[in-house]
This record gives sequence, C-alpha cells and structure tokens, in this order.
Amino acid sequence: MALVLGLGCRQGCSVDEVAELAQAVLQEAQCDHTALTALATVTSRLEERGLCTLAQRWQLPLQGFPAERLAQERGVLTASDLVLQHVGSPSVAEAAALAAADEGARLLVSKRKSAAATAALAYA
Repeated sequence: MALVLGLGCRQGCSVDEVAELAQAVLQEAQCDHTALTALATVTSRLEERGLCTLAQRWQLPLQGFPAERLAQERGVLTASDLVLQHVGSPSVAEAAALAAADEGARLLVSKRKSAAATAALAYA
C-alpha cells in the first residue's frame, strides 16, 4: 500500500512549520511518518528547504510533479483559485499526494493548512 503525504508551501516556509502540520495530519489519520512511502509536492517547490529537510529527516523521497500534471488530478476535494493563479494548479497538497500514490488513490486526510503550508494524505 502506498501512503503519501502531499505538501505545499510558500517560499521560505520553515521546516518546523511543515513538520508540525505534517505531524498533525498524520495524527488525524492515526499513523506515524514511518508508514509513509513518500512526500510529494509541485516541481517548483522541490528545492524548498523546509520540504527537503523534512524528507531528509524522515528518510523519504520527495517527489515532484509539474503543475500541469497536478491540475489534471481527479479526486481533489479542496481546489483554490488563488493557488491556481500562483502555481498553475488549483491544488498542490491533495493533487501531489494523489499523483504520487498512483492509480486508484484516495484522500485519507484532505488539505489542512497552517500559516504558510498545506498538507494532505493519500493512499492507494
């Protein structure tokens, strides 16, 4: 089973903020980060220090998907016009989680937000 945490963030978002939000999403799903198979985001955020540091801490791959690919993802529950304007996809966290979890993926936890980050959990 693939269990993927999708992440989105503003430029410069701290690893502490990303990690706190990620832990909250995992706690909501009653699972630990050791159950994850990957972290996922939009390609334009693959170099974000907060996301990279969390992936290194948890020893997980950080997968990136082009905004055009994320915009086509079915199963997204929380779309945002603002995110579409800035990123090119109406969803980052949910769409990235679904894309990385692969065929037949479903959201276990829909998008949750902090001040500068978003996270969602998908499984397949």
